[in-house]
Parts: sequence; structure tokens; C-alpha cells
Amino acid sequence: MTERYDVPSAGARVFNSALRRLAELGISIQGTTAVRVRGRTSGQPRSVVVNLLTLDGHRYLVSPRGNTQWARNARAAGEVEIGARRRARTHRVVELPDEAKPDVLKPYLDRWFWQVKGHIGGLTPRSGRDEMRAVAPTIPVFEVLG
Repeated sequence: MTERYDVPSAGARVFNSALRRLAELGISIQGTTAVRVRGRTSGQPRSVVVNLLTLDGHRYLVSPRGNTQWARNARAAGEVEIGARRRARTHRVVELPDEAKPDVLKPYLDRWFWQVKGHIGGLTPRSGRDEMRAVAPTIPVFEVLG
């Protein structure tokens, strides 16, 4: 895993915080989903808003900004809690190998490029498999199990 992490600006953090609060209430904006992950050091739950991609009956979490805190926490914990607070469920997560990521990144970009442009390693919906394979080590992708 390459250590790329595009740190969000103050404005992005405020906007994401508002989206996270809505998602925690069960209000999804363009596919946003509330995710809570146990912190690696504190053990306390950490909340983030992400886009949950469903593809061929499988669900995936993508960290377009790179090796973010939530991705590191998910990798360490091996599980995340997904959904609005009162209806949230814990799911095991498995990180995909780099060679499997292009199959998930393409539909993710097709759907959410407008949200993540500039933060997904320079990829666009028109990027080819070779470009996606080259950037894949910098983008954590997790399959949600169960």
C-alpha cells in the first residue's frame, strides 16, 4: 500500500461532517452512507461518510483520498459498522488486492467521479485498466462481507 493521503480542506471537512450527520440519521445524498470504525489507538468509534458501491451483489467501500484514517482503522479492525445509528450493523471487511481494484474503481468512478475528482489518484471515468492498475496501490478498496 502506497502512503498517498489527500488531506481534506477545512471546507471539505465541514461539508463531509454535514453529510455524515445526515447519513447517520438515515438520509442518503447521492449514495452516501454512514460508517463507523474502531480507532486503532483509542479503540473509540470513529465516524465517516462514504459511498457504498453495490456491484454484482457485492458491496465495496473505496477510499478515494488514499490511505485515510478510516481506511487504516478498517484494515486494522477487519470490520466496520454501516448504516444509520439505530439500524447500523457490523460487517467484516476484506481489502482487495491491487489487481482486483480496477473492476471496482471503474463503476465507482462512473457513478461518483463528480464527487471525488482530484482525489482519486488522477483517475477519471475514461481512465484505462493500465492507469487504474498503476494507481491501485494508492486507493484502499474493501469488500463488505455479510
